Amino acid sequence: MAKKPTPPKPKSKSSRSNLRADVREYISHQKNGTFNYKQVSYAIGADTAASQRCVAMILAEMAYDGDLIEVSPGKYKAPQRSNVVTGTFVRRSNGKNSVVTDTDSESIFVAERNSMHALNGDRVRIFVSAARRGIEPEAEVIEIIEKKDQTFIGTIRVERQFAYLQTDSKFLATDIIIPRAKLKGATTGQKAIVKITSWPDDAKNPIGEVVDVLGLTGDNTAEMHAILAEFGLPYRYPESVDKAAQKIGAGITEEEIAKREDMRGVTTFTIDPKDAKDFDDALSIRTLPNGNFEVGVHIADVTHYVRPDSVLDKEAQKRATSVYLVDRVVPMLPEHLSNGICSLRPDEEKLTFSCIFEMDAQAKVKSYRIGRTVIKSDRRFTYEEAQQVIETGVGDFADEILTLDSLAKQLRKERYENGSVEFDRCEVRFDIDEAGHPVSVYFKESKDANKLIEEFMLLANKTVAKAIGCPPNHRTPKAFVYRIHDMPDPGKLADLSKIARTFGYKVKDTGSAREVNRSINRMLADVKGRGEENFLSTLAIRSMAKAVYSTTNVGHYGLGFEYYTHFTSPIRRYPDMMVHRLLERYLAGGRSVNQEKLEDQCKHSSDMEQLASNAERASIKYKQVEFMADRIGQVYDGVISGVTEWGLYVELSENMCEGLVPMRDLADDYYDFDDKNYCLVGRRRGVRYRLGDEVKVKIARASLEKKQLDFVLVDDFGRPDEDCMGRNVGVRQALAGKQGRNDSGGKRSRSKR
Repeated sequence: MAKKPTPPKPKSKSSRSNLRADVREYISHQKNGTFNYKQVSYAIGADTAASQRCVAMILAEMAYDGDLIEVSPGKYKAPQRSNVVTGTFVRRSNGKNSVVTDTDSESIFVAERNSMHALNGDRVRIFVSAARRGIEPEAEVIEIIEKKDQTFIGTIRVERQFAYLQTDSKFLATDIIIPRAKLKGATTGQKAIVKITSWPDDAKNPIGEVVDVLGLTGDNTAEMHAILAEFGLPYRYPESVDKAAQKIGAGITEEEIAKREDMRGVTTFTIDPKDAKDFDDALSIRTLPNGNFEVGVHIADVTHYVRPDSVLDKEAQKRATSVYLVDRVVPMLPEHLSNGICSLRPDEEKLTFSCIFEMDAQAKVKSYRIGRTVIKSDRRFTYEEAQQVIETGVGDFADEILTLDSLAKQLRKERYENGSVEFDRCEVRFDIDEAGHPVSVYFKESKDANKLIEEFMLLANKTVAKAIGCPPNHRTPKAFVYRIHDMPDPGKLADLSKIARTFGYKVKDTGSAREVNRSINRMLADVKGRGEENFLSTLAIRSMAKAVYSTTNVGHYGLGFEYYTHFTSPIRRYPDMMVHRLLERYLAGGRSVNQEKLEDQCKHSSDMEQLASNAERASIKYKQVEFMADRIGQVYDGVISGVTEWGLYVELSENMCEGLVPMRDLADDYYDFDDKNYCLVGRRRGVRYRLGDEVKVKIARASLEKKQLDFVLVDDFGRPDEDCMGRNVGVRQALAGKQGRNDSGGKRSRSKR
């Protein structure tokens, strides 16, 4: 392996000319590596705020002059790229196609005439035009290396000679022509899935064939299946998988029980949402002779029934997760398993994998054991029923629930003291009628009963991860599945710290994870009920990285845990099944599995989790639009939840439905997008619309096809915004901005967690 070049030695002080020379020297060693001003400053010894600002300015000037490439805001690389590179094609329905290069993830514009009709996700080879000062580089596709297997969803229209699909996709601007012989029985007005079979060079439209007919456009089931198909997620089980599941019996024989710790005589119960059908975790508790408590976290032993490389296992691995849409669950495992044999239903003997703790009254873990068990749940509680017991002290198993609640609160307190970030979550839910139409909105809030379960699941996950990841006597850990959460993006954290200071709050952007997270928690607590709550809490969430699965353990930053995994939900998550199998192997003294193969499975699970999350959000968005379509013309209070160059996103305070105030409808002025301060600023009047501002809007349009709500700003009397600029909250923000404060008129706003 070639030896990396040695960067220049740090210097304590430099003039601007010397700084520029030091910056250029640093860049000369980077080859294709990317860097930001903080990395450069650290390397050259620019250790004062003034010199670091100077470094940032030098980098920006070099990028403007074409001496550097700004691959993303504040992130640069040296322009050493060959004219011919490979990358992934990104197609957009607005014509702004691009290619993300393999070498540095730079996004380069591709005009439609130069696209070779490449589709979104295709692997391509491109020729990049020479960069000229002040002009963004362009690329031309010269070869499609690998076509991505993909389909498009939309509404079928059948004419006399041919048919076509009006797509719902943001990745394709044109309709797809379908020969009548390739309709698969589809008729006008039906929702269908279509794949492109060809796209001649001289043709404006691609040609395709129907893969599946989902039902009539607007039908609830058809629309939910369309959302799943949009993200490449399955909406039905193969017949062979269902048949394989039906053949499996509970298999709780005396021989099997003899291999396990028998916990059937210990008080055990489940606490789940009222509409849950798959109960994959249960808690048991009893008092030990020494006065301590034995708390068992019992998890459905799914891998006892789903064997490696079986038809069921391959389907579960492919899906990787259950998908939770607004009105349904698409389970990872067939319902015979997920809602039947594996579900920890009351008064039924069940096979489990358990983490059992001995804890004192202060919730200190004195010892633990991990192993296979058999249990029998005494009762199924809903969160509401358990919450009633916690609040009144009366009800079934009141002593046990109150003891667990006390222990959970102490675990929670210690977790936050150790640096776990405290984001309160409030989720929107819909009451759906028989036709699937949303009739009302309610909010799902996390109360003590939810937090009780959360704390013991966190404890079990952390304990299992540490048991494998930190073996005794400094032995090398065996390959394992970790749930990791990396450090926040330094730039976003610095932005949060800077903006929080303008409101009088101190957020650390340097120091240990514990110190930074404690400062964020203090800020989140202090902003409760204030006008800036939504703005600052949103920025705090956006500064965080995404949690993923990996065999490389970097800890879980958000939780403040050095070791963490997912062990507690194998009915709905494949990584939990992987963890169960690894536990079984390693507890029996087995050798480490192949880490590279395990990492591939981790990446697939992370990717599928993200797709499932996107589908869930899309289903919520669809129902929000459907719900608000009945309320066109009505006026609501809201909070600006997003600021972009194309307009303002506003979340309604009453029901958390989100819509767009398009830039074209802000007709009173010409607005510039200030991405550093998350606001739009009017050129003539200086009116400022900022993330977190309270506004009043009227519902203007609702497009189910685009899953989009359009709002217009109005005043307190429901008049269009341009008639009342002097009274608009944006004016108050412009005035308040001069003092570095957010004057929201003293109103409390509901923030989205």
